[in-house]
Amino acid sequence: MVPWLSPDDPFPPIERALGASSGAPGLLAASADLLPSRLVDAYRHGIFPWYSDGQPVLWWSPDPRMILRPDEFKVSPSLKKTLKRVLRDPAWEIRVDNDFAAVMRACASAPRRGQRGTWITTDVIEAYSSLHRIGDAHSIEAWFDGQRVGGLYGVSLGKMFFGESMFASVTDASKIALAALAAHLRRNGVELIDCQQNTAHLASLGGREIGRKAFIAHVRATVSAPSINWRFDKSVLADWIGLGHADNSAVSAL
Repeated sequence: MVPWLSPDDPFPPIERALGASSGAPGLLAASADLLPSRLVDAYRHGIFPWYSDGQPVLWWSPDPRMILRPDEFKVSPSLKKTLKRVLRDPAWEIRVDNDFAAVMRACASAPRRGQRGTWITTDVIEAYSSLHRIGDAHSIEAWFDGQRVGGLYGVSLGKMFFGESMFASVTDASKIALAALAAHLRRNGVELIDCQQNTAHLASLGGREIGRKAFIAHVRATVSAPSINWRFDKSVLADWIGLGHADNSAVSAL
């Protein structure tokens, strides 16, 4: 039986999440509220919300957990070529937190194979926007010729980043944003990006599964660290094409 949480109830121990033989492996609890304080507490315990419109808020802690280590981000030859073009062409920009809610809305409208509708409802956008306003959630955006063409958003606590969703309106735009994020996190000593659940797309970029116990141990060790700096630009992409910490002259020479 999945417990129902009142506003002041703590989360149950993650070991009580439903197992692999259930119809909803990883489901831990349900509630009516999606308060910012509840969200932050959830992420600090390796728990995240995921539910459909019309359902109560469902809280999850799956085992295993899909993660991406920034230093394991895979850059294919075609993506490397794209990143070189992005670095060379001034029409391409990486913007951070330009319009957080707009990125969430774009993620909500992005088509997903095998899915109908979205869990990113108006209430979800407002809840995460509240985290953004206090500096705990960020958007990384790929822009071309003055238009936002891809991006992602997630929750950042200490030296831990919890990825939530991505979108792209042109080919590889979400990969460009993820490559920029991974490089920036690596430079700032962030060792792990939470990707929640396994997808072939994330696996192709270097994502892999780890056991929940190891994941939770890492979260506990990192979420209380000092927050990282969220100012960066597309020059971080040079990390993935063999330039390391590029200076302006190196980028200009591409």
